[in-house]
Amino acid sequence: MLKPKNCLLSTVVILFAWICNGFAQSLPSSQIYHQLLQLNETKRVLYVAAHPDDENTRLIAYLANGEHAEVAYLSLTRGDGGQNLIGKELGVELGQIRTQELLKARATDGGRQYFTRAMDFGFSKNPTETLQNWDKEKVLADVVWAIRKFQPDIIITRFNTIPGVTHGHHTTSAILAGEAFELAGKEDAFPEQLKYVSVWSPKRIFFNAYNFRGEFEPEEGKKYHAFEVGGFDPLLGKTYHQIAADSRTMHKSQGFGSTAGSGRARDFIEQVGGETYVDSPFEGVLDRWVSISGGKELKNKIEELIENFNFIQPDQNVPAMLDLRESMLELNSEEIWLKEKIEKLDQTIFKALGFEYEYITRKEIGFPGESISTELILNNPSFLEIEDVNFQVSETYYVGKNTKENETVQLAIELKLPEEISYSQPYWLKEPLDGAIFSVSNQKNIGVPFSTQIIGGDLSFRINDQKFKLPVQLFYKYNDQVDGEIKQPFIIVPEVDLTVSKDNVFLISGAEPTVTVTVNFRDQFLEGNLDFEGIDPSQFRILSIEDVAFQKKRIYQVAFLPNGIGKKVVTARFTTARGKTYNQITKTISYKHIPNLTYFVPASINLIQADWKVSSAKIGYIPGAGDDVPGVLSALGYQVTVIGPGDYSVDYLSQFKAVIVGIRAYNTNTELAANQQALMGYVRSGGNLIVQYNTSSPLLTNQLGPYPFTIGRDRVTVQESPVIADWSHPILAGPNPINDSDFTGWVQERGLYFASNPDENYSSPLTMQDPEEKASQGALIYTKFGNGTFVYTGISFFRQLPAGVPGATKLFINLIEQ
Repeated sequence: MLKPKNCLLSTVVILFAWICNGFAQSLPSSQIYHQLLQLNETKRVLYVAAHPDDENTRLIAYLANGEHAEVAYLSLTRGDGGQNLIGKELGVELGQIRTQELLKARATDGGRQYFTRAMDFGFSKNPTETLQNWDKEKVLADVVWAIRKFQPDIIITRFNTIPGVTHGHHTTSAILAGEAFELAGKEDAFPEQLKYVSVWSPKRIFFNAYNFRGEFEPEEGKKYHAFEVGGFDPLLGKTYHQIAADSRTMHKSQGFGSTAGSGRARDFIEQVGGETYVDSPFEGVLDRWVSISGGKELKNKIEELIENFNFIQPDQNVPAMLDLRESMLELNSEEIWLKEKIEKLDQTIFKALGFEYEYITRKEIGFPGESISTELILNNPSFLEIEDVNFQVSETYYVGKNTKENETVQLAIELKLPEEISYSQPYWLKEPLDGAIFSVSNQKNIGVPFSTQIIGGDLSFRINDQKFKLPVQLFYKYNDQVDGEIKQPFIIVPEVDLTVSKDNVFLISGAEPTVTVTVNFRDQFLEGNLDFEGIDPSQFRILSIEDVAFQKKRIYQVAFLPNGIGKKVVTARFTTARGKTYNQITKTISYKHIPNLTYFVPASINLIQADWKVSSAKIGYIPGAGDDVPGVLSALGYQVTVIGPGDYSVDYLSQFKAVIVGIRAYNTNTELAANQQALMGYVRSGGNLIVQYNTSSPLLTNQLGPYPFTIGRDRVTVQESPVIADWSHPILAGPNPINDSDFTGWVQERGLYFASNPDENYSSPLTMQDPEEKASQGALIYTKFGNGTFVYTGISFFRQLPAGVPGATKLFINLIEQ
């Protein structure tokens, strides 16, 4: 059976995507040759910025493929605080999506990926504000850790250290990279790390000078180096422009689909620290092969292998590769870079042979204690025999046949998951947040791109008397009628989990204070009881219980009773007759461009009691880029209808008390933009149109309201910042009077993409500003038009309402009830 200790990823798995993919994919001869060129090169570059999508994919593509360097991108955050163009996931859900998009980008451009523990808490205007949210010492320690672990020769930052030029996270990434550059080589800096790594001093640090509005023009008096990054790589059959565009396009949640440029192009780096140089930023960087005893002879073997490479029959190169490998192993060195070269050579050998292996099952999830039918499949089309095939799962060995000349080996394995195995929670989400820092107690996990746990085993075999051993991950494999073969990671989930029908329950007149809690059993029904942490048993009542046998579900209808004005968070929990408690929801995220994602959250519900006036009227909702606002409106008692193609007529729209436009709808919804006149007709005839924030570019129409205004870039990022209000304004005066206390307890920000240059027909009841920033009156603009009303608001209701922020919810009700 599989023990938890054998589920942990080794350093090899973390560093090389091919093992995480669970399949040794054969490659064309040109790409195998390309890998030998990378094997020969030892220089290393660490690229540093703040978010997914900050990185310069063209420069990374060139350095990894043109210079054949090892290149890693260190993103301080996972992009948790951004917006999502492809769905409604925000926060830690979006962070997981963007993490996987980064991994896809690196698999495309040839780099690696690292992170710090910093959480993206949203837009920040300067590094002072950023470091008021982040624990500087922890993030700085993580940058030092990345340097010591990766051992780069040079560091390149995407941004400079000048405050106010760009996002505060951007500037902070450059500041911390500069400080870490100085500290990583000092033994008294973060000495606790030296249990696992050694001190390391990169030779130089650079800023990747750029101009967002066109080609960069170097400034006189500054030291630059220009990389020619527009070239064509004949081994890969692509230009670096094309590789970069393909990599950039992986950032789909940010709408960064890219078209490749063409022709010559230069990327400039400006030195900001380290040793001076004359011609090359790598000047004086020692070839690591010649830095170790016997390394020069190894380098000669690599160069001879490159010179005599057989493109027609790549398996004919394997004997020479095996000879090289034997010499590398004889060095018995603990050097990180050498271990990585051996692993890279191993994979190059497998690809030259065409050797493929996979460990698969026909189901995607399992729970602790379950037995899973699995299969190991090997195929070796080459003339060289692969011998003594063994597969170890915990203490059990499975012996397979030798394979050569396209013979397939299949091993059926019954995998017993141990009772104590942990669930497949992303490691940085296992512990509570520490402010805006993810809690990661295991030092070796810091910086790891995704999971530090896999389910699988160790595959061992011999080729020409050389022993190989490598971890192989278990994958769920199936055939899709449209997309063909699909593989997804096999994951561990609880034997019992819960779902709740509402995240927010409103104890107000007109709303239904009931919720459905479903207890899901993976194996069999278990006897037990449902209750709620955080609330007295007298404040809820179970109305009914129903078992759905074929779905293995127990459905509870629960009514909550008044518990006092305000907001209270309660968590549903199911306790079995044996005393085991389950209180988690299993959440999944599924998009075709990334692997399926599974994570777990408490089965929590926001109970909000208030004396608000809500009409329970019909509401029309026009979808945008995706948000959870309609669900909150339904929980408030409104009858919400999604407006789709064919619904844009004044007669149809007139049934709605209000029509609400989702976030970024004018950036994404072509039907909406094409029917703008119908919406204005709805307003003129007495309707109430509420438009939530859109970005200034690209807009599908420039006329969003009945009178002109533009969408600016003003935003207020400090959620506790004071608000000046005209309390007599119709929106604030009723039907639920708004006061100062309604602007407390907000999350992440006040708002973004405020209106600017509004026509004089608009009024603006709210003035917002960040500390030491100019005040803005564009958070919410309001006007009468004909017999109706129109509102544009940059207030981040899409964050506040799902989070159950009472004051923001109350204000949104007023917008509807005009």
